[in-house]
Amino acid sequence: MRLTDTSDLWWKSAVIYCLDVEKFFDSDGDGVGDLQGLAARIDYLAQIGVTCLWLMPIYPSPRRDDGYDVTDFYGIDPRLGTHGDFVEVVRTAKDRGMRVIVDLVINHTSDRHPWFVSAKRSVDSPFRDFYVWRDDPPPKGQANPVFPGEADGVWTRDEKSGQWYLHSFYEHQPDLNVANPRVRDEIAKTVGFWLELGVSGFRVDAVPFLLEVPEGADMANPHDFLRDIRRFLQRRSSEAMLLGEVNLPYDQQVAYFGAQDDGQELTMQFDFAAMQRLYLSLVRHDPAPLVETLNTRPQLPVETQWANFLRNHDELTLDQLAQDERQEVFEALAPDERQRVYGRGIVRRLPPMLQGDPRRIRMAYSLLFTLPGTPVLFYGEEIGMGENPEMPGRHAVRTPMQWSRERNGGFSDAPSRRLASRPPEGGYGPQHVSVADQLEDPGSLLHFFRDLISRYRMSPELGWGRFEVLPQDAPAVLVHSLTADVGRMIAVHNFADAPTVTRFRLEGEPDGVSLVDLLSPQRIEVGEGREVELELPAYGYRWLRVSRPGDGRLT
Repeated sequence: MRLTDTSDLWWKSAVIYCLDVEKFFDSDGDGVGDLQGLAARIDYLAQIGVTCLWLMPIYPSPRRDDGYDVTDFYGIDPRLGTHGDFVEVVRTAKDRGMRVIVDLVINHTSDRHPWFVSAKRSVDSPFRDFYVWRDDPPPKGQANPVFPGEADGVWTRDEKSGQWYLHSFYEHQPDLNVANPRVRDEIAKTVGFWLELGVSGFRVDAVPFLLEVPEGADMANPHDFLRDIRRFLQRRSSEAMLLGEVNLPYDQQVAYFGAQDDGQELTMQFDFAAMQRLYLSLVRHDPAPLVETLNTRPQLPVETQWANFLRNHDELTLDQLAQDERQEVFEALAPDERQRVYGRGIVRRLPPMLQGDPRRIRMAYSLLFTLPGTPVLFYGEEIGMGENPEMPGRHAVRTPMQWSRERNGGFSDAPSRRLASRPPEGGYGPQHVSVADQLEDPGSLLHFFRDLISRYRMSPELGWGRFEVLPQDAPAVLVHSLTADVGRMIAVHNFADAPTVTRFRLEGEPDGVSLVDLLSPQRIEVGEGREVELELPAYGYRWLRVSRPGDGRLT
Protein backbone atom coordinates (compact mmCIF):
# COMPACT_ATOMS: atom_id res chain seq x y z
CA MET A 1 0.00 0.00 0.00
CA ARG A 2 1.33 3.41 -0.98
CA LEU A 3 1.53 6.28 1.51
CA THR A 4 -0.77 8.34 -0.69
CA ASP A 5 -3.45 5.67 -0.20
CA THR A 6 -3.29 5.78 3.61
CA SER A 7 -2.90 9.46 4.44
CA ASP A 8 -5.74 9.23 6.98
CA LEU A 9 -3.53 7.09 9.22
CA TRP A 10 -2.16 10.25 10.84
CA TRP A 11 -0.74 8.47 13.86
CA LYS A 12 1.82 6.60 11.70
CA SER A 13 3.98 9.73 11.57
CA ALA A 14 2.72 11.72 14.58
CA VAL A 15 4.72 13.31 17.38
CA ILE A 16 2.83 12.41 20.57
CA TYR A 17 3.34 14.53 23.68
CA CYS A 18 2.07 13.20 27.01
CA LEU A 19 1.26 15.71 29.74
CA ASP A 20 -0.41 15.87 33.12
CA VAL A 21 -2.79 18.85 33.04
CA GLU A 22 -2.49 19.16 36.81
CA LYS A 23 1.24 19.84 36.52
CA PHE A 24 1.52 21.70 33.21
CA PHE A 25 0.41 25.32 33.81
CA ASP A 26 -1.75 26.92 36.51
CA SER A 27 -3.86 29.76 35.09
CA ASP A 28 -5.72 30.80 38.24
CA GLY A 29 -3.10 30.66 40.99
CA ASP A 30 -4.54 27.82 43.05
CA GLY A 31 -1.41 25.65 42.72
CA VAL A 32 -3.00 23.17 40.33
CA GLY A 33 -2.49 23.14 36.58
CA ASP A 34 -5.71 23.41 34.59
CA LEU A 35 -7.24 23.19 31.16
CA GLN A 36 -7.23 26.94 30.67
CA GLY A 37 -3.53 26.92 31.41
CA LEU A 38 -2.99 24.16 28.86
CA ALA A 39 -4.92 26.12 26.23
CA ALA A 40 -2.64 29.11 26.89
CA ARG A 41 0.45 26.96 26.23
CA ILE A 42 -0.68 25.14 23.08
CA ASP A 43 1.16 27.62 20.85
CA TYR A 44 4.38 26.59 22.60
CA LEU A 45 3.68 22.94 21.81
CA ALA A 46 2.85 23.81 18.21
CA GLN A 47 6.18 25.64 17.89
CA ILE A 48 8.02 22.51 18.99
CA GLY A 49 6.20 20.50 16.34
CA VAL A 50 3.91 18.34 18.48
CA THR A 51 1.04 16.88 16.46
CA CYS A 52 -0.85 14.92 19.13
CA LEU A 53 -1.49 15.72 22.81
CA TRP A 54 -2.02 12.79 25.14
CA LEU A 55 -3.73 13.97 28.33
CA MET A 56 -3.28 11.89 31.45
CA PRO A 57 -6.54 11.37 33.43
CA ILE A 58 -8.66 14.51 33.77
CA TYR A 59 -11.65 12.77 35.36
CA PRO A 60 -13.08 13.39 38.86
CA SER A 61 -11.02 11.35 41.29
CA PRO A 62 -9.96 11.12 44.97
CA ARG A 63 -6.45 11.16 43.46
CA ARG A 64 -5.09 8.32 45.53
CA ASP A 65 -3.41 7.11 42.32
CA ASP A 66 -2.72 10.38 40.51
CA GLY A 67 -6.12 10.39 38.81
CA TYR A 68 -6.18 6.75 37.69
CA ASP A 69 -8.80 6.08 40.40
CA VAL A 70 -11.82 7.44 38.52
CA THR A 71 -15.21 8.29 40.07
CA ASP A 72 -16.93 9.52 36.87
CA PHE A 73 -15.89 8.48 33.36
CA TYR A 74 -17.92 11.32 31.85
CA GLY A 75 -16.70 14.11 34.13
CA ILE A 76 -13.89 16.64 34.42
CA ASP A 77 -12.00 17.06 37.70
CA PRO A 78 -13.33 20.46 38.90
CA ARG A 79 -9.82 21.49 39.93
CA LEU A 80 -8.83 21.26 36.25
CA GLY A 81 -11.83 23.06 34.74
CA THR A 82 -15.06 22.25 32.95
CA HIS A 83 -16.23 20.46 29.84
CA GLY A 84 -16.28 23.84 28.16
CA ASP A 85 -12.59 24.32 29.00
CA PHE A 86 -11.84 20.87 27.62
CA VAL A 87 -13.60 21.57 24.33
CA GLU A 88 -11.66 24.83 24.08
CA VAL A 89 -8.40 22.88 24.46
CA VAL A 90 -9.46 20.49 21.68
CA ARG A 91 -10.52 23.37 19.41
CA THR A 92 -7.33 25.34 20.03
CA ALA A 93 -5.19 22.27 19.41
CA LYS A 94 -6.95 21.45 16.15
CA ASP A 95 -6.50 25.03 15.00
CA ARG A 96 -2.74 24.46 15.39
CA GLY A 97 -2.76 21.12 13.59
CA MET A 98 -2.77 18.99 16.76
CA ARG A 99 -5.08 16.19 17.76
CA VAL A 100 -5.96 15.26 21.34
CA ILE A 101 -6.20 11.80 22.88
CA VAL A 102 -7.16 11.02 26.47
CA ASP A 103 -6.52 8.20 28.91
CA LEU A 104 -9.14 5.47 28.86
CA VAL A 105 -8.96 3.88 32.33
CA ILE A 106 -11.49 1.06 32.16
CA ASN A 107 -9.81 -1.83 33.96
CA HIS A 108 -11.07 -0.49 37.29
CA THR A 109 -12.83 2.38 39.06
CA SER A 110 -12.24 4.19 42.32
CA ASP A 111 -13.90 2.54 45.31
CA ARG A 112 -15.79 5.85 45.58
CA HIS A 113 -17.36 5.49 42.15
CA PRO A 114 -21.19 5.39 42.47
CA TRP A 115 -21.20 1.95 40.87
CA PHE A 116 -18.99 0.46 43.58
CA VAL A 117 -20.67 2.38 46.39
CA SER A 118 -23.97 0.83 45.28
CA ALA A 119 -22.37 -2.59 44.75
CA LYS A 120 -21.13 -2.66 48.36
CA ARG A 121 -24.52 -1.75 49.82
CA SER A 122 -26.14 -5.03 48.85
CA VAL A 123 -25.47 -8.26 47.01
CA ASP A 124 -28.72 -7.50 45.20
CA SER A 125 -27.47 -4.15 43.88
CA PRO A 126 -27.86 -3.78 40.08
CA PHE A 127 -24.18 -2.82 40.06
CA ARG A 128 -22.94 -5.79 42.08
CA ASP A 129 -21.96 -7.69 38.92
CA PHE A 130 -20.11 -4.66 37.59
CA TYR A 131 -17.24 -5.96 39.73
CA VAL A 132 -15.57 -9.32 40.35
CA TRP A 133 -16.40 -11.15 43.60
CA ARG A 134 -15.55 -14.46 45.23
CA ASP A 135 -17.08 -16.26 48.22
CA ASP A 136 -14.05 -18.24 49.38
CA PRO A 137 -10.93 -16.58 50.85
CA PRO A 138 -8.02 -16.17 48.39
CA PRO A 139 -4.87 -18.22 48.90
CA LYS A 140 -2.72 -16.96 51.74
CA GLY A 141 0.58 -15.24 51.01
CA GLN A 142 -0.61 -14.02 47.64
CA ALA A 143 1.49 -11.08 46.38
CA ASN A 144 0.43 -8.15 44.22
CA PRO A 145 2.27 -8.52 40.89
CA VAL A 146 1.84 -4.85 39.90
CA PHE A 147 2.96 -3.16 43.11
CA PRO A 148 5.09 -5.67 45.03
CA GLY A 149 5.65 -4.49 48.57
CA GLU A 150 2.84 -1.92 48.43
CA ALA A 151 -0.32 -4.03 48.19
CA ASP A 152 -1.08 -7.36 49.86
CA GLY A 153 -2.55 -9.52 47.15
CA VAL A 154 -5.30 -8.70 44.69
CA TRP A 155 -8.38 -9.56 46.78
CA THR A 156 -9.94 -7.54 49.60
CA ARG A 157 -12.80 -8.62 51.86
CA ASP A 158 -16.00 -6.61 51.93
CA GLU A 159 -16.99 -6.77 55.59
CA LYS A 160 -20.71 -6.28 54.97
CA SER A 161 -21.22 -9.19 52.58
CA GLY A 162 -18.25 -11.32 53.54
CA GLN A 163 -17.28 -11.64 49.87
CA TRP A 164 -13.95 -10.66 48.36
CA TYR A 165 -13.54 -8.24 45.45
CA LEU A 166 -10.73 -8.25 42.89
CA HIS A 167 -8.32 -5.34 42.44
CA SER A 168 -5.36 -5.93 40.12
CA PHE A 169 -3.81 -2.68 41.31
CA TYR A 170 -4.62 -0.98 44.62
CA GLU A 171 -7.29 -1.97 47.14
CA HIS A 172 -9.12 1.27 46.40
CA GLN A 173 -9.35 0.39 42.67
CA PRO A 174 -11.81 -2.52 42.27
CA ASP A 175 -11.63 -4.24 38.88
CA LEU A 176 -14.55 -3.93 36.49
CA ASN A 177 -16.11 -7.14 35.23
CA VAL A 178 -15.86 -6.85 31.44
CA ALA A 179 -17.64 -10.18 31.07
CA ASN A 180 -20.80 -8.30 32.05
CA PRO A 181 -22.48 -6.91 28.88
CA ARG A 182 -23.74 -3.90 30.83
CA VAL A 183 -20.16 -2.97 31.75
CA ARG A 184 -19.10 -3.27 28.12
CA ASP A 185 -22.02 -1.04 27.12
CA GLU A 186 -20.95 1.59 29.66
CA ILE A 187 -17.40 1.49 28.29
CA ALA A 188 -18.72 1.98 24.76
CA LYS A 189 -20.78 4.95 25.95
CA THR A 190 -17.65 6.43 27.54
CA VAL A 191 -15.73 6.08 24.28
CA GLY A 192 -18.59 7.62 22.33
CA PHE A 193 -18.97 10.51 24.76
CA TRP A 194 -15.35 11.68 24.48
CA LEU A 195 -15.35 11.22 20.71
CA GLU A 196 -18.30 13.61 20.58
CA LEU A 197 -16.19 16.14 22.49
CA GLY A 198 -13.59 15.99 19.73
CA VAL A 199 -10.87 13.58 20.84
CA SER A 200 -9.01 11.61 18.19
CA GLY A 201 -8.46 8.49 20.23
CA PHE A 202 -7.46 7.00 23.52
CA ARG A 203 -4.45 5.71 25.35
CA VAL A 204 -5.82 2.50 26.86
CA ASP A 205 -4.50 1.77 30.33
CA ALA A 206 -3.36 -1.68 31.48
CA VAL A 207 -4.81 -3.64 28.56
CA PRO A 208 -3.81 -7.18 29.64
CA PHE A 209 -5.53 -6.66 32.99
CA LEU A 210 -8.60 -5.29 31.21
CA LEU A 211 -9.01 -8.58 29.33
CA GLU A 212 -8.70 -10.80 32.39
CA VAL A 213 -12.21 -12.16 32.94
CA PRO A 214 -13.52 -14.15 35.92
CA GLU A 215 -13.14 -17.90 35.76
CA GLY A 216 -16.24 -19.48 34.28
CA ALA A 217 -17.49 -16.21 32.77
CA ASP A 218 -19.56 -16.46 29.59
CA MET A 219 -16.88 -14.83 27.41
CA ALA A 220 -15.09 -17.33 25.22
CA ASN A 221 -12.46 -14.92 23.87
CA PRO A 222 -11.78 -11.70 25.83
CA HIS A 223 -10.06 -10.25 22.76
CA ASP A 224 -13.49 -10.04 21.14
CA PHE A 225 -14.20 -7.19 23.56
CA LEU A 226 -11.15 -5.28 22.30
CA ARG A 227 -12.28 -5.87 18.73
CA ASP A 228 -15.74 -4.57 19.62
CA ILE A 229 -14.23 -1.36 21.02
CA ARG A 230 -12.19 -0.90 17.83
CA ARG A 231 -15.26 -1.45 15.61
CA PHE A 232 -17.32 0.97 17.68
CA LEU A 233 -14.52 3.52 17.55
CA GLN A 234 -14.22 3.34 13.78
CA ARG A 235 -17.98 3.58 13.29
CA ARG A 236 -18.02 6.80 15.28
CA SER A 237 -14.76 8.27 13.94
CA SER A 238 -12.73 6.91 11.04
CA GLU A 239 -9.59 8.76 12.19
CA ALA A 240 -9.64 7.72 15.87
CA MET A 241 -7.04 5.34 17.24
CA LEU A 242 -6.33 3.20 20.32
CA LEU A 243 -2.83 3.38 21.82
CA GLY A 244 -2.45 0.47 24.22
CA GLU A 245 -0.25 -0.13 27.24
CA VAL A 246 0.78 -3.77 26.84
CA ASN A 247 4.04 -4.60 28.59
CA LEU A 248 4.56 -8.15 27.38
CA PRO A 249 7.13 -10.00 25.25
CA TYR A 250 6.52 -9.66 21.52
CA ASP A 251 5.11 -13.16 21.06
CA GLN A 252 2.33 -12.34 23.54
CA GLN A 253 2.02 -8.65 22.77
CA VAL A 254 1.22 -9.09 19.09
CA ALA A 255 -2.12 -10.71 19.94
CA TYR A 256 -3.37 -7.33 21.18
CA PHE A 257 -3.10 -5.88 17.67
CA GLY A 258 -5.52 -8.56 16.51
CA ALA A 259 -5.15 -11.15 13.81
CA GLN A 260 -2.08 -10.59 11.69
CA ASP A 261 -4.14 -10.20 8.55
CA ASP A 262 -6.37 -7.38 9.79
CA GLY A 263 -5.00 -5.78 12.97
CA GLN A 264 -8.47 -4.91 14.25
CA GLU A 265 -7.77 -4.54 17.97
CA LEU A 266 -5.30 -1.93 19.24
CA THR A 267 -4.11 0.55 16.63
CA MET A 268 -0.79 1.22 18.35
CA GLN A 269 1.19 -0.28 21.22
CA PHE A 270 4.12 0.98 23.23
CA ASP A 271 7.27 -0.99 22.51
CA PHE A 272 8.41 -1.82 26.04
CA ALA A 273 10.81 -4.51 24.83
CA ALA A 274 12.84 -2.18 22.59
CA MET A 275 12.81 0.59 25.21
CA GLN A 276 14.34 -1.67 27.83
CA ARG A 277 16.98 -3.07 25.50
CA LEU A 278 17.80 0.46 24.36
CA TYR A 279 18.78 1.35 27.92
CA LEU A 280 20.89 -1.78 28.15
CA SER A 281 22.63 -0.70 24.93
CA LEU A 282 23.23 2.80 26.33
CA VAL A 283 24.80 1.34 29.47
CA ARG A 284 27.01 -1.07 27.51
CA HIS A 285 27.89 1.48 24.80
CA ASP A 286 26.89 -1.28 22.41
CA PRO A 287 23.85 -1.30 20.09
CA ALA A 288 23.73 -5.11 19.96
CA PRO A 289 20.97 -5.66 22.60
CA LEU A 290 18.70 -3.14 20.86
CA VAL A 291 19.45 -4.53 17.39
CA GLU A 292 18.71 -8.06 18.54
CA THR A 293 15.31 -6.98 19.84
CA LEU A 294 14.38 -4.86 16.80
CA ASN A 295 15.23 -7.75 14.53
CA THR A 296 12.70 -9.92 16.36
CA ARG A 297 9.87 -7.36 16.21
CA PRO A 298 6.81 -8.97 14.60
CA GLN A 299 5.77 -7.64 11.23
CA LEU A 300 2.52 -5.71 11.59
CA PRO A 301 -0.41 -4.91 9.30
CA VAL A 302 -0.11 -1.44 7.78
CA GLU A 303 -3.05 -0.21 9.89
CA THR A 304 -1.05 -0.73 13.10
CA GLN A 305 2.08 0.83 14.57
CA TRP A 306 4.67 0.69 17.34
CA ALA A 307 5.00 3.65 19.70
CA ASN A 308 8.59 4.35 20.76
CA PHE A 309 9.53 6.11 23.98
CA LEU A 310 12.43 6.72 26.35
CA ARG A 311 10.40 7.88 29.34
CA ASN A 312 6.80 7.88 30.50
CA HIS A 313 4.84 8.87 33.60
CA ASP A 314 5.43 5.56 35.41
CA GLU A 315 8.64 4.00 36.63
CA LEU A 316 11.17 3.16 33.93
CA THR A 317 10.36 -0.52 33.97
CA LEU A 318 13.08 -3.08 33.25
CA ASP A 319 10.97 -6.15 33.91
CA GLN A 320 11.68 -7.79 30.54
CA LEU A 321 15.44 -7.77 31.10
CA ALA A 322 17.17 -10.76 32.64
CA GLN A 323 18.01 -10.28 36.32
CA ASP A 324 21.72 -9.71 35.68
CA GLU A 325 20.92 -7.27 32.85
CA ARG A 326 18.50 -5.35 35.07
CA GLN A 327 21.12 -5.12 37.80
CA GLU A 328 23.64 -3.85 35.27
CA VAL A 329 21.30 -1.02 34.26
CA PHE A 330 20.45 -0.29 37.90
CA GLU A 331 24.11 0.07 38.86
CA ALA A 332 24.83 2.40 35.94
CA LEU A 333 21.70 4.58 35.92
CA ALA A 334 20.20 4.26 39.41
CA PRO A 335 23.04 3.41 41.81
CA ASP A 336 21.05 4.57 44.84
CA GLU A 337 18.36 2.15 46.03
CA ARG A 338 16.03 5.14 46.53
CA GLN A 339 16.12 5.67 42.76
CA ARG A 340 14.53 2.23 42.21
CA VAL A 341 11.03 0.96 42.79
CA TYR A 342 9.20 -2.40 42.86
CA GLY A 343 12.45 -4.24 42.20
CA ARG A 344 12.04 -3.61 38.47
CA GLY A 345 11.99 0.12 37.75
CA ILE A 346 13.82 3.44 37.95
CA VAL A 347 12.20 6.69 39.10
CA ARG A 348 14.54 9.07 37.28
CA ARG A 349 14.41 11.08 34.07
CA LEU A 350 16.90 10.57 31.25
CA PRO A 351 19.29 13.56 31.68
CA PRO A 352 20.26 12.76 35.30
CA MET A 353 20.64 9.08 34.40
CA LEU A 354 23.14 10.07 31.69
CA GLN A 355 24.98 12.44 34.05
CA GLY A 356 23.75 15.43 32.07
CA ASP A 357 26.06 14.62 29.14
CA PRO A 358 24.49 16.61 26.26
CA ARG A 359 26.11 14.34 23.66
CA ARG A 360 24.54 11.16 25.04
CA ILE A 361 21.19 12.83 25.65
CA ARG A 362 20.95 14.12 22.10
CA MET A 363 22.13 10.86 20.60
CA ALA A 364 19.45 8.98 22.58
CA TYR A 365 16.68 11.24 21.31
CA SER A 366 18.02 11.17 17.75
CA LEU A 367 17.81 7.39 17.97
CA LEU A 368 14.27 7.57 19.37
CA PHE A 369 13.06 9.60 16.39
CA THR A 370 14.69 7.30 13.85
CA LEU A 371 13.44 4.00 15.23
CA PRO A 372 10.67 2.48 13.11
CA GLY A 373 7.43 3.68 14.66
CA THR A 374 5.94 6.79 16.25
CA PRO A 375 7.83 8.80 18.93
CA VAL A 376 6.11 9.56 22.24
CA LEU A 377 7.48 12.28 24.52
CA PHE A 378 6.78 12.95 28.19
CA TYR A 379 6.34 16.63 29.06
CA GLY A 380 9.58 18.40 29.92
CA GLU A 381 11.79 16.02 27.95
CA GLU A 382 12.31 18.73 25.35
CA ILE A 383 14.11 20.93 27.91
CA GLY A 384 15.90 18.14 29.79
CA MET A 385 13.92 18.23 33.02
CA GLY A 386 15.11 16.05 35.89
CA GLU A 387 13.25 14.30 38.66
CA ASN A 388 12.61 15.49 42.21
CA PRO A 389 14.04 12.79 44.49
CA GLU A 390 12.13 14.24 47.44
CA MET A 391 8.83 13.13 45.90
CA PRO A 392 7.81 9.52 46.64
CA GLY A 393 7.96 6.74 44.06
CA ARG A 394 6.69 7.50 40.58
CA HIS A 395 5.77 11.05 41.62
CA ALA A 396 9.48 11.90 41.35
CA VAL A 397 9.14 12.32 37.57
CA ARG A 398 5.66 13.92 37.66
CA THR A 399 6.84 17.38 38.70
CA PRO A 400 5.57 20.79 37.48
CA MET A 401 6.59 21.96 34.02
CA GLN A 402 9.49 24.41 34.31
CA TRP A 403 8.58 27.49 32.28
CA SER A 404 10.98 30.08 33.68
CA ARG A 405 13.33 30.98 36.52
CA GLU A 406 10.48 32.65 38.37
CA ARG A 407 9.00 31.29 41.59
CA ASN A 408 7.72 27.73 41.21
CA GLY A 409 9.38 27.60 37.81
CA GLY A 410 6.67 29.82 36.34
CA PHE A 411 4.18 26.99 36.78
CA SER A 412 2.03 28.76 39.37
CA ASP A 413 1.80 31.93 41.46
CA ALA A 414 0.49 29.98 44.44
CA PRO A 415 2.49 29.52 47.66
CA SER A 416 4.75 26.51 47.29
CA ARG A 417 2.84 24.58 49.98
CA ARG A 418 -0.25 24.60 47.74
CA LEU A 419 1.42 23.24 44.61
CA ALA A 420 0.16 19.99 43.12
CA SER A 421 3.82 18.93 43.08
CA ARG A 422 7.20 20.55 43.63
CA PRO A 423 9.94 21.14 41.07
CA PRO A 424 13.40 19.78 41.84
CA GLU A 425 16.12 21.89 43.38
CA GLY A 426 19.78 22.04 42.41
CA GLY A 427 21.16 21.54 38.92
CA TYR A 428 17.85 20.43 37.39
CA GLY A 429 15.73 23.08 39.08
CA PRO A 430 14.08 25.97 37.21
CA GLN A 431 17.09 28.21 37.83
CA HIS A 432 19.06 25.98 35.47
CA VAL A 433 16.43 24.25 33.29
CA SER A 434 13.50 26.19 31.85
CA VAL A 435 11.63 26.92 28.64
CA ALA A 436 12.30 30.67 28.80
CA ASP A 437 16.07 30.29 29.00
CA GLN A 438 16.26 27.70 26.25
CA LEU A 439 14.07 29.67 23.88
CA GLU A 440 16.78 32.35 23.95
CA ASP A 441 19.61 29.89 23.36
CA PRO A 442 19.92 28.52 19.78
CA GLY A 443 22.21 25.76 21.06
CA SER A 444 19.77 24.52 23.69
CA LEU A 445 18.11 21.13 23.94
CA LEU A 446 14.77 22.77 23.14
CA HIS A 447 16.07 24.10 19.82
CA PHE A 448 17.59 20.68 19.14
CA PHE A 449 14.14 19.11 19.62
CA ARG A 450 12.51 21.67 17.34
CA ASP A 451 15.02 20.91 14.59
CA LEU A 452 14.77 17.16 15.09
CA ILE A 453 10.98 17.15 15.00
CA SER A 454 10.96 19.41 11.94
CA ARG A 455 13.12 16.92 10.06
CA TYR A 456 11.11 14.00 11.36
CA ARG A 457 7.88 15.50 10.05
CA MET A 458 9.51 15.91 6.61
CA SER A 459 10.53 12.23 6.60
CA PRO A 460 7.51 9.92 6.41
CA GLU A 461 9.76 6.93 5.84
CA LEU A 462 10.57 7.09 9.58
CA GLY A 463 6.98 6.23 10.46
CA TRP A 464 6.21 4.04 7.47
CA GLY A 465 9.48 2.52 6.33
CA ARG A 466 10.77 -1.04 6.31
CA PHE A 467 13.53 -1.42 8.90
CA GLU A 468 16.89 -2.97 8.04
CA VAL A 469 20.20 -3.00 9.94
CA LEU A 470 23.10 -2.35 7.54
CA PRO A 471 26.30 -4.34 8.08
CA GLN A 472 29.29 -2.18 9.00
CA ASP A 473 32.59 -2.58 10.82
CA ALA A 474 32.37 -0.40 13.96
CA PRO A 475 31.05 -2.44 16.93
CA ALA A 476 29.69 0.60 18.82
CA VAL A 477 27.76 1.97 15.82
CA LEU A 478 24.24 1.24 14.66
CA VAL A 479 23.51 1.94 11.00
CA HIS A 480 19.93 1.25 9.97
CA SER A 481 17.80 1.95 6.95
CA LEU A 482 14.11 2.83 6.66
CA THR A 483 12.63 2.41 3.19
CA ALA A 484 9.15 3.41 1.99
CA ASP A 485 7.69 4.20 -1.40
CA VAL A 486 8.57 7.89 -0.86
CA GLY A 487 12.25 7.17 -0.37
CA ARG A 488 14.91 5.86 1.94
CA MET A 489 16.72 7.19 4.99
CA ILE A 490 19.89 5.96 6.68
CA ALA A 491 20.36 6.66 10.40
CA VAL A 492 23.79 6.35 11.99
CA HIS A 493 24.40 6.39 15.78
CA ASN A 494 27.61 5.98 17.75
CA PHE A 495 27.01 4.54 21.22
CA ALA A 496 30.66 4.95 22.26
CA ASP A 497 32.35 7.75 24.19
CA ALA A 498 35.14 7.90 21.60
CA PRO A 499 35.25 8.95 17.91
CA THR A 500 35.02 6.19 15.36
CA VAL A 501 34.73 5.50 11.64
CA THR A 502 31.99 3.41 10.09
CA ARG A 503 31.87 1.93 6.60
CA PHE A 504 28.77 0.51 4.98
CA ARG A 505 27.36 -0.23 1.54
CA LEU A 506 24.14 1.04 -0.05
CA GLU A 507 22.91 -2.12 -1.68
CA GLY A 508 20.35 -1.87 -4.45
CA GLU A 509 20.88 1.82 -5.23
CA PRO A 510 21.45 3.18 -8.78
CA ASP A 511 24.48 4.99 -10.17
CA GLY A 512 24.77 8.64 -9.15
CA VAL A 513 23.16 8.17 -5.74
CA SER A 514 24.26 10.47 -2.93
CA LEU A 515 23.39 11.07 0.73
CA VAL A 516 21.92 14.34 2.01
CA ASP A 517 22.55 15.10 5.69
CA LEU A 518 19.21 16.31 7.09
CA LEU A 519 20.83 17.81 10.19
CA SER A 520 23.49 19.82 8.35
CA PRO A 521 24.02 21.34 4.88
CA GLN A 522 26.40 18.53 3.93
CA ARG A 523 25.94 16.22 0.94
CA ILE A 524 27.93 12.99 0.94
CA GLU A 525 29.01 11.49 -2.34
CA VAL A 526 28.82 7.73 -2.45
CA GLY A 527 31.97 5.94 -3.54
CA GLU A 528 32.54 3.22 -6.07
CA GLY A 529 30.58 0.10 -5.24
CA ARG A 530 28.02 2.21 -3.30
CA GLU A 531 30.39 2.33 -0.32
CA VAL A 532 30.09 5.02 2.35
CA GLU A 533 32.69 5.99 4.94
CA LEU A 534 31.74 8.30 7.80
CA GLU A 535 33.63 9.74 10.72
CA LEU A 536 31.56 10.08 13.86
CA PRO A 537 32.44 11.94 17.07
CA ALA A 538 31.77 10.40 20.47
CA TYR A 539 28.00 9.78 20.68
CA GLY A 540 27.67 11.17 17.16
CA TYR A 541 24.64 10.68 14.92
CA ARG A 542 23.63 11.39 11.31
CA TRP A 543 20.32 11.43 9.45
CA LEU A 544 21.05 10.70 5.80
CA ARG A 545 18.45 10.76 3.05
CA VAL A 546 19.22 8.71 -0.02
CA SER A 547 19.07 11.07 -3.01
CA ARG A 548 18.67 9.32 -6.33
CA PRO A 549 19.23 11.05 -9.68
CA GLY A 550 16.07 12.81 -10.83
CA ASP A 551 13.92 12.00 -7.78
CA GLY A 552 13.25 15.73 -7.22
CA ARG A 553 12.55 15.33 -3.52
CA LEU A 554 13.02 18.32 -1.22
CA THR A 555 15.85 17.87 1.27
